[in-house]
Amino acid sequence: MPLSLIKTHAQQLLCLARDAISYGLKTGNKLQINLHDYPVEFAQPRATFVTLHCHQELRGCIGRLQATRPLALDVVENAYAAAFCDRRFPPLEEHEFNDLDLHISLLSSPEKIDFVSEQDLINQLRPHIDGLILELGSRQATFLPSVWESLANGQEFLQHLKLKAGLDMDFWSDNICAYRYSVESIPNSGEEHGTE
Repeated sequence: MPLSLIKTHAQQLLCLARDAISYGLKTGNKLQINLHDYPVEFAQPRATFVTLHCHQELRGCIGRLQATRPLALDVVENAYAAAFCDRRFPPLEEHEFNDLDLHISLLSSPEKIDFVSEQDLINQLRPHIDGLILELGSRQATFLPSVWESLANGQEFLQHLKLKAGLDMDFWSDNICAYRYSVESIPNSGEEHGTE
């Protein structure tokens, strides 16, 4: 989705995410939507992450790396999951709803990075631009580009992503695969927050 389209529909996507959470709080169920009620662009497959903050603290972040669902449905599903299914946090409660700050990230298609060593991979990373997916066997983890705000250099970024994947910070294997992607962001306010 081009940036101009995001600006046109940003508020509608944020409202959709907020409605999904509100509906979940009231009913305990996922919001059901009809794609015909939304702009045609919302029916296009897109990969998104929805990040929640409450009082500037991370409160949930869930998303998909591959575009397997229509944009509107992906936002609804990820907003619900971020609020109620992120294992790092208890399910969201009613009293937190008005203090929620929502952020939607629309991901580009992942692009494989070719590298010959860990340092070569680090050298190819573009701070504040690249989101990174790390894979080794069944292990997989990702950092959105906004994580660069708290991990400012490539070595730290990669080390902490290895930890997130369940690997030691200093671990390295020639079987590691890495993919980069970029993100178009829809913040709920003028502030952007680091997400994982």
